[in-house]
Amino acid sequence: MHKRFVVRSSAVTGALTLVLAGAIAASPADAAPDATVPGAQHQPPRVPTSVGYGGAVSSLDPVVSDVGLKVLRQGGNATDAAVAMAAAIGVTDPYSAGIGGGGFFVHYDAETGEVETVDGRETAPAGVGPDIFVDPATGEPYPFYPDLVTAGVSVGVPGTPATWDRALDRWGTTSLGEALGPATAVAEQGFVVDQLFHDQTVANQERFEALTSTTELFLPGGEAPAVGSVFRNPDLAATYRTLAAGGVDAFYGGALAQEIAGAVQAPPVSDDTELPVPAGSMTTEDLASYEVVDRDPVSFSYRGYDVYGMAPPASGGTTVGEALNILEQFELGSLDDPAVLHHHIEASALAFADRAAYLGDGGFVDVPVAGLLDDAFARERACLVDPEVAAPKPVAAGDARSYDGVCGADAAPGTEPEDTESTSTTNLTVVDRWGDVVEYTLTIEQIGGSGIVVPGRGFLLNNELTDFSIGYDADDPNRIEAGKRPRSSMAPTIVLEDGRPVLALGSPGGSNIISTVTQMLINRIDLGMTIQEAIAAPRVAPQNSARPVAEQAFVDRYGTALAGYGHTLTPTANAIGAATAIEIGPGGLLTAVAEPARLGGGSARVVRPAGQ
Repeated sequence: MHKRFVVRSSAVTGALTLVLAGAIAASPADAAPDATVPGAQHQPPRVPTSVGYGGAVSSLDPVVSDVGLKVLRQGGNATDAAVAMAAAIGVTDPYSAGIGGGGFFVHYDAETGEVETVDGRETAPAGVGPDIFVDPATGEPYPFYPDLVTAGVSVGVPGTPATWDRALDRWGTTSLGEALGPATAVAEQGFVVDQLFHDQTVANQERFEALTSTTELFLPGGEAPAVGSVFRNPDLAATYRTLAAGGVDAFYGGALAQEIAGAVQAPPVSDDTELPVPAGSMTTEDLASYEVVDRDPVSFSYRGYDVYGMAPPASGGTTVGEALNILEQFELGSLDDPAVLHHHIEASALAFADRAAYLGDGGFVDVPVAGLLDDAFARERACLVDPEVAAPKPVAAGDARSYDGVCGADAAPGTEPEDTESTSTTNLTVVDRWGDVVEYTLTIEQIGGSGIVVPGRGFLLNNELTDFSIGYDADDPNRIEAGKRPRSSMAPTIVLEDGRPVLALGSPGGSNIISTVTQMLINRIDLGMTIQEAIAAPRVAPQNSARPVAEQAFVDRYGTALAGYGHTLTPTANAIGAATAIEIGPGGLLTAVAEPARLGGGSARVVRPAGQ
């Protein structure tokens, strides 16, 4: 291995699907958003695995990966490609991410050997209070879905445009305007609607119909765009041109900022909707005062690798780290797969208990990051893992501020807080010819965000404030406060060996992001799967629940064996996560992987395929 990664088997798990979808159409740029033009040209394929040299990209969408690949081939670096790809996501996957949302950008600089990050998480407006989620008519919180998420009151101040600007300023070689060019062309020319885009539109139809601007854009003629039709968004193309000309100041100030604040304070509600669509308080001052934060990453070691992730308000870095630190107390390589997965479920429950107890925005609450990632704390928590029997769930949090690494009392019962995070979001991975790496997770939270399209601007606003705890508790680290960033589960991750990157990975999926990233690392490092197998393997989402949710294929394969440990799995027909990853091997060989099947499959591409 170099030491590199040990590969225990070679057969790739899961079907490798090739689907032609999500293309750029060669039709007039001024066509309406609902135009249907058959025979669209230049359809990039969905390629789940590519191996080669000179740079690589991976995303959930073939148009997005094609944009990134072209940037790399034209001499752009990893940051240039990542920003261009993220802008394209706002066109082809607008229900997952866009300029109305936020995210976390993790970067490895090959020249300095440093991992650095940009926190572009949304913030709560200055006007929020502890009762913003309460319906004044009932004195109780609004029903969460669809009432509370479809609301101006759920919208946080977006951070994505500022993230792109800051990333390009720190590490890019191109301007924001140049980075927005490919996505602007896609928005004008259109992309082919696939089954996922159609189905997500249908699933959101009630919410979208509640808002006139959203109906106009995403429900042309009152229906979801048909599979195979070409969807154009000239309003978004015009918005991108505004940002290209005026920079991010054109988003956080001026007419666009007034329109964003107006859409939050007075959502364009349809006359015939029964949804309450409560208004929010965001002002132009909130937008003008938004700032991204350059944060030091969290880091920890695992089986000889150095793993880097996002610091709070992201909980992914610390929770993945704590779970793996607990697992490192056991020789997983000597165990069979069900035993390893039993340990994974148990360690994850302990880490999730600590996440709920401690994680929030470190600018507002004291998050004991050092304690959560301390090996001594992990040893103490690992004492509660019985190799043979599942602990009753939920388990209690540990004391991450006072510990000695010595086994003490048995696991105590705990509580499991309500999980309101959506399973949406998206992720992309880029490596360039110089060895720079970007792992970027971005979101508008719910599939379809708040449902509010800023009229005439072509993009959805987030509902990120619902990632705060809905019921206010002054002792809750994730309680809502003005200016605060809500806790996130996003876990963009870069793995180094001897100071050089060997793997970058991340996933969407709400709180399931943490389990997806953790399980992929276990699959690759402990179980010796190839990275192709690691991403395709069936998943479980162990949090701190008595009945962990698992994909049906996972239940079919491991359910009986895990029942012997006392685990009761809850099968789901939904995908758990939808990861992207790039592995960097000896001699600079890049293995880029995307999902072969989940959400219709992703797209991984390399600049120069091996053998060419």
